Amino acid sequence: MQIPAITDAQELSCDVLVIGGGTAGTMAALTAAEQGRNVLLLEKAHVRHSGALAMGMDGVNNAVIPGRAEPDDYVAEITRANDGIVDQSTVRQTATRGFAMVQRLESYGVKFEKDEHGEYAVRQVHRSGSYVLPMPEGKDVKKVLYRQLRRREMRERIRIENRVMPVRVLTADGRAVGAAGFNTRTGEFVTVRAGAVILATGPCGRLGLPASGYLYGTYENPTNAGDGYAMAYHAGAALTGIECFQINPLMKDYNGPACAYVANPFGGYQVNRHGERFVDSDYWSGQMMSEFAAELASDRGPVYLKLSHLPEESISALETILHSTERPTRGTFHANRGHDYRTHDVEMHISEIGLCGGHSASGVRVDDHARTTVPGLYAAGDLASVPHNYMIGAFVFGDLAGADASQFTAYEGELPSEQVRDAHELIYRPLRNPEGPPQPQVEYKLRRFVNDYVAPPKTGARLSLAVDHFERMRGEIDAMGAQTPHELMRCAEVHFIRDCAEMAARSSLARTESRWGLYHERTDHPKRDDDGWLHHLDLHKSPAGAMEFTARPVEPYLVPVEEFTPGGGASRHLGEVHPEQVATAGQRSQPPLGSSTSTPPTTPTPHEAPATAHSPRILELLALSETAPELPHLRPFLSDPDPAVRRAAVAALTETVPTGTGQALAETLADTDPGVRGAAAASLRELVEVLPRDPDLAQGLLTALGHEDAVVRATALDVLRALRLGEATAYARALADPDIEVRIASVRALVSVGALDAVARARVDPAREVRVTVACGLDTPQALAPLLDDADILVRAAAFTALASVGCPTPYDITAVAALAAPAWQVRTGAAAALGAADPRHAIPALSKALDDPNADVRKAAVLALLCHTANENARAALATAVLDPDADVRAYAARAAG
Repeated sequence: MQIPAITDAQELSCDVLVIGGGTAGTMAALTAAEQGRNVLLLEKAHVRHSGALAMGMDGVNNAVIPGRAEPDDYVAEITRANDGIVDQSTVRQTATRGFAMVQRLESYGVKFEKDEHGEYAVRQVHRSGSYVLPMPEGKDVKKVLYRQLRRREMRERIRIENRVMPVRVLTADGRAVGAAGFNTRTGEFVTVRAGAVILATGPCGRLGLPASGYLYGTYENPTNAGDGYAMAYHAGAALTGIECFQINPLMKDYNGPACAYVANPFGGYQVNRHGERFVDSDYWSGQMMSEFAAELASDRGPVYLKLSHLPEESISALETILHSTERPTRGTFHANRGHDYRTHDVEMHISEIGLCGGHSASGVRVDDHARTTVPGLYAAGDLASVPHNYMIGAFVFGDLAGADASQFTAYEGELPSEQVRDAHELIYRPLRNPEGPPQPQVEYKLRRFVNDYVAPPKTGARLSLAVDHFERMRGEIDAMGAQTPHELMRCAEVHFIRDCAEMAARSSLARTESRWGLYHERTDHPKRDDDGWLHHLDLHKSPAGAMEFTARPVEPYLVPVEEFTPGGGASRHLGEVHPEQVATAGQRSQPPLGSSTSTPPTTPTPHEAPATAHSPRILELLALSETAPELPHLRPFLSDPDPAVRRAAVAALTETVPTGTGQALAETLADTDPGVRGAAAASLRELVEVLPRDPDLAQGLLTALGHEDAVVRATALDVLRALRLGEATAYARALADPDIEVRIASVRALVSVGALDAVARARVDPAREVRVTVACGLDTPQALAPLLDDADILVRAAAFTALASVGCPTPYDITAVAALAAPAWQVRTGAAAALGAADPRHAIPALSKALDDPNADVRKAAVLALLCHTANENARAALATAVLDPDADVRAYAARAAG
């Protein structure tokens, strides 16, 4: 696919924007619409079957039913379960509003179990209070909610856009004003202006790697990749409790819960291999998971959920719940192993780590009206940090968010152009490198690091290595390749996962104690420290882009809990949390020494002097940066003997951007240290939109074209092109550069000045990547003609695709028709695209036949091309057959003709 221009974005407007169509998002949309607001609900899948709720729900874990439990008891129970680190005002909202929400859901058609007297059949699982309310038809909850959204009076207020994935919340004047994203089926860029934004994107379930190794074999819904965590962070909102992981018991070799909370009320319980009960704490605490993990790792493991002792009526009831409502595949799994609850107990294991406010405490910081620390931005559901909030809490906070957000009307100002550009770059960058590392490989590596270095038990050394790995992987993630909108969605999710992984590692490093049992067990700080750490740990993004932390004291409780006595008070600003020194043979800045026979190290020259961990020059520079310094004040640091100081000076220059920044960065491209040169190159690319078209900058960049470092040369070409400071002669010389990236930059630069004759000469470049770039830049079929016969299939595919933009007259339409029989599906896809710009007489018969191609991408391209010919009756007839295609994308594209 081609990268859409920012100016071609589909712009939507609403009073209240809801991102995420699961539990909390659905309720937020309904409430806001009931308040008379125009609501836009964005869902990257389809609202009918999206979110964790669509996977089935066997019951409510936290229903405070009058006569069976008291709100204060529930608040105290959650306070103990979360080791005292709670904002009781938020927990109390769930406690006091949960019963009304159960009744509201019942009025929608959701069924809750009743006893013979017609009372709610609440069951006890925890040590105090009865909160578990079964749902005999819980598998249909999402369908019931979807029907509510589609009621006539709701349709007038709620616009649903399925298959639209936001990647950034947009802010202006310190408040949320919309979002930017894209259509996951068409690739179209989408911007939204809104009076308020509600994030309801669920947990980060795809953080750790399951024991199975399957990327999507997670305990939580695998579509929940931490989207909202990352969007809230980049919008400037505070997150809290990120070091408190979600870890759950699950069935061995099956990505589903063991469901002890369903089985225990029937008489099930957890045993080790000797049949001994061992769990001595409530199931929703980290302490329970710590006991579970210890038993599993001991010689008493493995461990089991014991059901075989139960009577037939109990087992039959459990099978009805667990094999239909909870997980329809569960019964099949047991049957294929020859297991039966009557003869076999269920082997249990431990899930991968995740972030989830609904099942632990990590999430976006919210108050008791679901407001985040950014005005106009709300968070609800598993994304929000309301400890152990579960499904009813998600509904309650969705309702609270929708009600409070209804005070706003649509934002009428200009959307922030720089933020929109950044979102556009994040989304479409993989298309510039279609042959880059595929998302599954990069994501597997990232999440493998999460398992190796972040999962409990934690240590400062492993967490420090994690931070290093996650920082280094920024470049690898930026280099991912994609060719379809679906792949773009998966690549964007990897960015979110990386953000969440860094948050998890740095937060765990910052809290120097152990708390919440297995959720935050640090072997180098094994004790709980209530004196120093009865605090929330908040994190936010600083103006410089760093992750900063604040220790916020727990406020005095509304409901006293004997074990904890929070006193409130002032917060403690921690700032950035830096990795520990984990090298075994000296400082990080020193290379390892060889054997005793190696040449002894010489005394470093001034330019090679190693940086110390706490260079006073860097501290001086940081202090200076706070004063908005002019360039003359920064120049001494740019020429400092220490490369670390020079790199820091480049960062300060980039942050403050005084007059002359462009020229200074161009000069720094000649630095002797490759790290400093790389930093200057990255800064020039970052600032290119705001740099003035200065002759001195142009001269510096032209000089850099002769540098030995290919990164410098490629950067110089790109910046000259972007600022329109170069000319064809200089660009053309770079066509002979030995580096592929430089030659690609040269081609793009030549296209920018219209020197297409020079571009055409690069059609014979030995590198496929360069020839693909050439194909994208040429503007006539005649110029593209040689590439249509290129030896490389991707070059031919790019050339045919380019014909779709520049025109496909005879005889090129004949060539495209013939190419529909090519062995390579990429070529057939490009040929089909080209025929969208061809004479209908030749194009439509060939495209109609291509609808039977065995490759779905070819069929999609054929449908899209036929959409260009819908004025023709034969094209419409062909599209009518495509609505029955086995591929959902093809059907969706073909359905456009009917609309």
